[in-house]
Amino acid sequence: MSRKLLWGTGVVAAIVLVIAFVLFYYLPSSRSNQPLVGTVTRSNGGSTMLLIFSKTAGYRHASIENGIDAIHKLAAVHHVEVQATEDSSVFTDENLARYQAVIFLSTTGNILDDAQKAAFERYIRAGGGFVGVHAASDTEYSWTWYGQLVGSFFKNHPAISQATVRVEDGQNRSTSMLPKKWERTDEWYNYRENPRNRVHVLLTLDESTYKGGEMGTDHPVSWYHEFEGGRAWYTGMGHTAESFAEPLFLAHLWGGISYAAKLES
Repeated sequence: MSRKLLWGTGVVAAIVLVIAFVLFYYLPSSRSNQPLVGTVTRSNGGSTMLLIFSKTAGYRHASIENGIDAIHKLAAVHHVEVQATEDSSVFTDENLARYQAVIFLSTTGNILDDAQKAAFERYIRAGGGFVGVHAASDTEYSWTWYGQLVGSFFKNHPAISQATVRVEDGQNRSTSMLPKKWERTDEWYNYRENPRNRVHVLLTLDESTYKGGEMGTDHPVSWYHEFEGGRAWYTGMGHTAESFAEPLFLAHLWGGISYAAKLES
């Protein structure tokens, strides 16, 4: 075969490969059968799996992508696999059973239908874990069970400001690394009800250190509880993108994930 013919054959083969690459990676139909949106982190073949759910039907936080990226990185350090999605169709008995915990990352509004809600309730009752971050409390107001799982619903908030967070329980894995008085900047939620009688409060806000607090001297901002056979942990922090680059906040968040997912570290 001549050198010219060989060159022409190589060019044709290269063109075919480029076309195949474009068809597979860029045409929507080529990914239509993949229910999970986002990337997957697999760390040293770890069998523990977490699901990040960040669907919004109301206000959408710009920090969601920062949160997803940060949780992926934390999981990689701890050899845990993470999947992220905004596709509510993954809320089925069979699929949820794959995960040790589901993280509602600043979800808002009504994001699950009745069948999906029922599947999530069964998941928690079977021992599943729930982690709520920030606007997870601004979600599904008409779903009473969900409000009990989270602990309390969001009411309103003042402008982003610096405030003092007080550690009420410094022995928990999500608070043991924090200073007794933790100064940080975030969007500080007021809640419709004080959840203290239903949950174990970890952190409270000192309303004298910022403007706009409406809950008085007892203003919980992070808590956990065992609920109907499962575990639930919530933090009201995490509005800002900068939160997900703060070592202390990330340690606080991973501690909550570890509790909900029953991880050793």
